[in-house]
Amino acid sequence: MMQDPPVVLDEIVVTAPRLPAAEGEAAFSVIRLDGEALDRSMRLDEALGRVPAVGLFRRTSSLTANPTTQGLSLRAIAPTGAGRALVALDGVPLNDPFGGWVIWAQVPPEGLSGVDVVRAGGTGPYGAGALTGSVLLRERDTGGAWTAAVGERGSARLAASGTGDLGPLRWVATAGHERTDGHTPVRAPDAGAADRPLDLEASAASLRLDMPVGDALVSGRVSAFEEMRGSGVEGSDAEASGTALSLTATRQPDADRAGWRVQLWRRTSDLQNRFVATAPDRSSTSPANHQFHTPAIAWGLNAAWRMRRDGLETEFGVDARQAEGETNERYRFMGGEFTRSRQAGGETAVAGVYAEASATRGPWLVTGGLRLDHWSASDGRRVERDLQTDARVLDEQPADQSGDVVSARLGVRRALSPEWSVRAATYSAFRPATLNELHRPFRVGNDITEANAGLVPEQLTGIEAGLARETDRLDIRATLFATRIEDAIVNVTIGAGPGVFPRAGFVPAGGVLRERQNAGTIEAVGLELEAEARLREGLTLRGALAATDARVDGGSQAPQLTGLRPAQAPIWSATAGLDWTPAADWTVSVDARWESRRFDDDLNSRVLDPALTASARLERRLSPGLTAWVEGVNLFDANVETAETGTGVVSYGPPRTLWIGLSRRW
Repeated sequence: MMQDPPVVLDEIVVTAPRLPAAEGEAAFSVIRLDGEALDRSMRLDEALGRVPAVGLFRRTSSLTANPTTQGLSLRAIAPTGAGRALVALDGVPLNDPFGGWVIWAQVPPEGLSGVDVVRAGGTGPYGAGALTGSVLLRERDTGGAWTAAVGERGSARLAASGTGDLGPLRWVATAGHERTDGHTPVRAPDAGAADRPLDLEASAASLRLDMPVGDALVSGRVSAFEEMRGSGVEGSDAEASGTALSLTATRQPDADRAGWRVQLWRRTSDLQNRFVATAPDRSSTSPANHQFHTPAIAWGLNAAWRMRRDGLETEFGVDARQAEGETNERYRFMGGEFTRSRQAGGETAVAGVYAEASATRGPWLVTGGLRLDHWSASDGRRVERDLQTDARVLDEQPADQSGDVVSARLGVRRALSPEWSVRAATYSAFRPATLNELHRPFRVGNDITEANAGLVPEQLTGIEAGLARETDRLDIRATLFATRIEDAIVNVTIGAGPGVFPRAGFVPAGGVLRERQNAGTIEAVGLELEAEARLREGLTLRGALAATDARVDGGSQAPQLTGLRPAQAPIWSATAGLDWTPAADWTVSVDARWESRRFDDDLNSRVLDPALTASARLERRLSPGLTAWVEGVNLFDANVETAETGTGVVSYGPPRTLWIGLSRRW
């Protein structure tokens, strides 16, 4: 179920290391996914897909997406593999410290109690990275859940989460494992002997311990994940792994005293990718690049102090993050072996202070915030060697960069009646380039994209207005927005193969060379409509429509992009769903998602057709808390185009998949 949070959010009982949602959030576009919505999803990114403005870089879920394309973006303003949204679990960012993407397998939905999707940039505790919004995950605090399921093409999933007490300690543990033989993305007549299924094996586990200390709660959390997947062609695969540690102390605010949170966290990640060049008839492949070790470490510290008194809420805080990492690769395959090596990486950092306040007076809620951040990119290096002679063929040490960014937001909400309310907001936000964008070139098939150590942060400004009606039987929400991204980081086409280019080297026939650039501005205007009707007991209908018309102005940097749409940014998307209880102990859920065409490249030359998918789930309650279910994903076996090469070869998403499983909640 999706619903806007009310002005006062005190009904959330917080027993975890987080402060309650700020009252001022009600002035912004916030969508809440509760435990019921998460219960019907086996992957978190698929649960978020019920919100039409939410999506990964490509039309794929984490079941089939390469780690480097699992970047999350909101409102289809300008999707990117690095992601333009911040994803945090109880305050700890889940975005990869090297690339900014999110490995969704690290968070089984069974371990969550809810998700808040903030569809707007802004200031406050979100900070750097929340360019188009934030996805705020809340870990389970009580109860438990487990799921066991098997599906077609060798698919299986087992996940569980539980809570309990151990003396003065409270523990929360979650673990999950999933595997599939996968589907082959390229189909006949284009498919050749080199095409392979997108197989996957992924595991994750976490443990949190909470201990009361006086009137505060001290929590420690540790987690780890690993996933291995095929990339769809012979000799190409990927492996991602990582760990996270956090220590948090929290005291909840009340009418008589301030609340606060202090949090220290550390994340590590590693990525391995093997890329290949594919023969024109797809009969064979040859190694092109082996990214065999990409270690990255990030740490962060954040603190917040909040006071509520007489309808006024204030919060002051600090947030600091630092990341360092490098890519180690072998490339230029000649004579049966790699002949070149590459080591490239550096450090990035951002630190900021912020202040926010909101006031509630009768039907009025007014909120605002101001944030000052300092960012830096330093110690950059890129060294390429001849593996036979150990001679350096490229040795770059780009100049350090740094700067200051001021961001702010202002919102107002007025209750017109017990049912109707209006709101308006304006905001700004920024996102520094990731280590991946600054330093790591990459290859997909015959297409090569160069890094750019000179990138500066993207900056967004936006304005929106909303209208809502909430009753016992019907909720309706509408939002109009307009945004502008300055210094947008875009993969800009430089030239086409075959040919030899500076730094990038040889680009084969059918491939293109792109470079990440701060290519002008992206302007977008959009409309979001949402409705949920509870027609009678046991029957709920829901629907949502999002329209975002985003256009690029490449200026003098990339004039060929002016007037075009950003890659992977559809104008229209819509979702619809039904939850029906036709008889005691039986439940039917149906969900559908449609989106208009999108382009696979910056020049809008590779068109991905519109796509409509539907899923259905039938549940039978066997006993209190225990449910057996069967589910069909992509029920009508739609052909969903996810990518297209320069020679017109199209990749497709998963075909119809049937699952059967058991779930228990308590």
